[in-house]
Amino acid sequence: MKIVFLAPFGIRPKGTLIARMLPLAEAMQKLGHEVVIVAPPYTNPEDSGRTEVVRGVRLMNVLLGPRHKVLAVPFLAWRMLRAALSERPDLVHLFKPKGYGGVAAMFMLYLQRLGLRLPPLLLDTDDWEGDGGMNELHAYSGQEKRFYRFQERWLLQNALGVTMASRGLEQLVAETGLPAERMLYLPNCVADSKASDVEAVRSGLGIPAAAPVVLLYTRFFEFSQEKLHYLFAELFRRVPDVRFLVVGKGRNGEEELLREVARESGFDRALVLAGWVAPAAIPGLLAAGDVALYPFADTLVNRTKCPAKLTEILLAGTPVVGDRVGQLAEYIDDGRSGILCEPDDWQQMADRTVALLQEPERLRPLGEAGRAYLLEHFNWGDAARRLDAFYHDVCGPQKSG
Repeated sequence: MKIVFLAPFGIRPKGTLIARMLPLAEAMQKLGHEVVIVAPPYTNPEDSGRTEVVRGVRLMNVLLGPRHKVLAVPFLAWRMLRAALSERPDLVHLFKPKGYGGVAAMFMLYLQRLGLRLPPLLLDTDDWEGDGGMNELHAYSGQEKRFYRFQERWLLQNALGVTMASRGLEQLVAETGLPAERMLYLPNCVADSKASDVEAVRSGLGIPAAAPVVLLYTRFFEFSQEKLHYLFAELFRRVPDVRFLVVGKGRNGEEELLREVARESGFDRALVLAGWVAPAAIPGLLAAGDVALYPFADTLVNRTKCPAKLTEILLAGTPVVGDRVGQLAEYIDDGRSGILCEPDDWQQMADRTVALLQEPERLRPLGEAGRAYLLEHFNWGDAARRLDAFYHDVCGPQKSG
């Protein structure tokens, strides 16, 4: 079967395509399908009009149109649709029910209603985009928010089938009235990888070999900054030789606020800010932690999110202390493959992290259990087989190839 994945944006610098769409495409190709990704490269305009092969998957970057955001919508959406249909696919799978790809999918569904024979359209959603969701985290205009809310609802109701990255999304999609047989829970997964040279990574960061390292891999918006500042200050007070390795970049200068609080609270010498790093360097940094904190506020955005960053940490073999919110309870078998805390109990997260740091003999077994649990229950090979069966069920045997 030939499948086109419609991407929400370009493959660089954002990680969504690398974390979800690309590994799923790779796994589907191992089952004998051909997958082509069609992307609007407005995040990487230097690739406009360029076709490339990424990890064995053909990626078509459509030619960018007008620079004006509103004028660009019909141009890019139509070009995405034309590129997708030029491949003569057996089906088209849209990733994210919004933006240029979402408009391309809407064009496609309207053309089908006019009687054109076009391939089936399926939708993948990995965030709640509308009210209470991602709309609240971006500086969209009121008109944009209304349009994205409409796109999400309309595409969820009109796609032939919907794949969802979290249990929270599964519940919300079910509430739209979509029959269960047209829904597939398809969380973010991982593929096995080689171990990293932890000593070299720590040395390169100037972290003493004997220092306990608490990892934070984040974009900062998933939790209150006050909670983070409290946790770091409390951990430093109780484990004075600790180092805080922070990997990732915030949207609103949260790193600078953290630096300021660190100076005021006295843990500035323990703070190691790696910032944004290239994807190839991330596994080594994640493996350099002894314990990873994963604070996750109990919000609609978080309850419906499927945090790929968490899977990367677990895959690196670093034990996680996280909040019991949404998918974290799916990925972590509490007490066996990681530690879960109540999201409003800041002291509990601090206490359980300190307990691990004070019993270093528990760290490796817990990290290894977290990695093993993840690989057993959330691997892309199994996910691809479930998706293949789903395609067969919703599209009919003639489309399963």
